[in-house]
Amino acid sequence: MGKLISVAILFYGLAFSVAADSFTSAFGQKFVKIKSGHFMMGTQNFDLLAKEVNPERLDHLKKELPAHKVTISKDFYLGTTEITQGMWFEIMGYQPGKEIRWQREEWKDLPVSRIGWQSVKKFINMLNDMDDDYRYRLPTEAEWEYAARAGTNGLRPFKYEDMAEYAWFRESSDNKPMPVGTLKPNAWGLYDMIGNLWEWVEDSFDADYYKTSPATDPKGGELSIRKSMRGGSYHCTPERARVGIRGSYVEHKALSVLGFRLVAEKK
Repeated sequence: MGKLISVAILFYGLAFSVAADSFTSAFGQKFVKIKSGHFMMGTQNFDLLAKEVNPERLDHLKKELPAHKVTISKDFYLGTTEITQGMWFEIMGYQPGKEIRWQREEWKDLPVSRIGWQSVKKFINMLNDMDDDYRYRLPTEAEWEYAARAGTNGLRPFKYEDMAEYAWFRESSDNKPMPVGTLKPNAWGLYDMIGNLWEWVEDSFDADYYKTSPATDPKGGELSIRKSMRGGSYHCTPERARVGIRGSYVEHKALSVLGFRLVAEKK
């Protein structure tokens, strides 16, 4: 308990660096403003995807259909990177996941993993109790994809042959997580939206949700213990490292390939 109190005092003792379109939080996370707008959610290029994916897998990927127009009605701030092990340890005071990742020289800059959706909520509650200016939360699935696409509508917001410049996937990562923010960002200044770690989002998962999704600010399927995750990971083969891919996992369990990033909103 004493450790967490000292962390809170440290938190309050730090100042926010604020700019018009970005700020850095007291716990060291940079956020950029994602402006409201419209986009096509889901996979439009299914014929192109079929050329990359084993035909036996295509039925499984129909949860990415149909592509549909979505409006994000309000600006929001999104973390430029996934939450790191260093940030998690500073706030929560313990080291989840594989011990070998905490022994690496760059351990503080690795994305934190093996944290369940419920544990992420505890982390967020800690931040919200400490910060008088901003409220933190997970992005919705729609917000996540809107930001990951960064104004594009293809399978990826970069050329397939340039993937290793933007995303950590199995062939480029040596099959292990890498320090955040070390590759190129997308056009909106966001790193590792594809690859490195899958990312928890707020929504309960529904494989058929795109068929009935609201056109404005969709928030996911009916409440369930299975939550959506997005973006693929360092362990994924190239065809799975793309914007439209959807996954899910039960909220009280954790995976070594699964982490998260945060949205910030003014209180």
